[in-house]
Amino acid sequence: MQPHTTSTILRSRRAMAAAVTAALAGSILTAPGVSAAAPEGPGEGSCKVAEDPSWSGWSNHEQVGERLAQIERTSGGRVDVEVVGRSSEGRELYAARVGTGDKVLLVTSAIHGNERTGTEALLNILKHLGSAGDAQTRQILNEVTFVAMPMTNPDGGELNRRINVQSWGDTVAEFPQLADAPTAWYHRPNGDGINLPGFDLNRDFNPDLDYVPSAADLPGRQTDAGFFLAPESRAVRDVYVDLRDEKGAVDAYIDLHHMGPCSRVTGGEQDGKLISVSLDYPPLGVQDGAAYKAKWPALDQDKSRRYALTVANGMIEKYGNQSKLAAIGRYLHPDEREYAGQGRSAFALNGTGTVLFEVRGQQDDLGQKQQGMFVQSVQTGIQSLIDGLADGTVDQVEGDDFFELPDYGWDTTND
Repeated sequence: MQPHTTSTILRSRRAMAAAVTAALAGSILTAPGVSAAAPEGPGEGSCKVAEDPSWSGWSNHEQVGERLAQIERTSGGRVDVEVVGRSSEGRELYAARVGTGDKVLLVTSAIHGNERTGTEALLNILKHLGSAGDAQTRQILNEVTFVAMPMTNPDGGELNRRINVQSWGDTVAEFPQLADAPTAWYHRPNGDGINLPGFDLNRDFNPDLDYVPSAADLPGRQTDAGFFLAPESRAVRDVYVDLRDEKGAVDAYIDLHHMGPCSRVTGGEQDGKLISVSLDYPPLGVQDGAAYKAKWPALDQDKSRRYALTVANGMIEKYGNQSKLAAIGRYLHPDEREYAGQGRSAFALNGTGTVLFEVRGQQDDLGQKQQGMFVQSVQTGIQSLIDGLADGTVDQVEGDDFFELPDYGWDTTND
């Protein structure tokens, strides 16, 4: 397939964006606990959804490739950049690696193509680790192997939409055994106002890392594992497996996302303020994924909570409890929440501590000031986990203290 970047598609995207925004504005801005006219705290920025969404100022796929090449070139051999796969439309999928340590951290960004704050943060971290000469950086490079995939869904990114670009026909051509099977539940005929089909890549993972798609498993359910039907999710899987085979384990995995624009912290010193970043551990159903533990005994939910708490503590320590950059909370995670097909769940079932970042607001809702603020927040959070892995402090926190973080208005009780 050829990349769909014609002016016709872009005009369609712009036209539909306004309609989608109008349709969503009522549900977003009048959700329980949120008022369209709610006052904003000093310096919080706006939570209004843009009437004319713009994604200027964010690195596109070509620019990401150029920046990675420059970082690799100027790092003096520290940073290694590889093409680890191709998207459905043929774009390069990059993985950049720095450090030689036994502790392994893999980070992915933009698996949803319109969620790219993490892309900018990862490029900044790679540049720093590739060039800094201070003692702390040298320790990190000796203790940690850091691998970043800054743009996991470049086809969706070029169209500023969530899903990738992949027809069911192309999927069946790749996997002929699916010719008579129903379509996978997370395949969509269109997305974000663009009449092109694709997958929600963050439902396409399976804890069986050798899984081969089977017609008998389709269409599947929202709570089930995915099927590795998209080349982008298979590329992430392959990077993970290669690191595990080389190093013995992938200690930590971070997946970088965006969330709604108007959520406010409930409780703590930031009570009532617009949230900056919410964090989560794997959503694997009741009793901390009890149903999975017989088949997947390496699952360690407490480890994931320790890692998420390390991220939160690092951000709060750097910015202070009253800073808008430290408006940190827990992501929506009622006991019954279950998404085994997400990468963070699949890797957690293989023994990795995994953390979800959700930055407030989609990329095309953010002004330049908010963009810089949120990139800085994500960068600090990732760096906090890198530091915790390097000096061992990540294992000295209490995982249950994660629940002491404020939420953003959802009920934490389970009946």
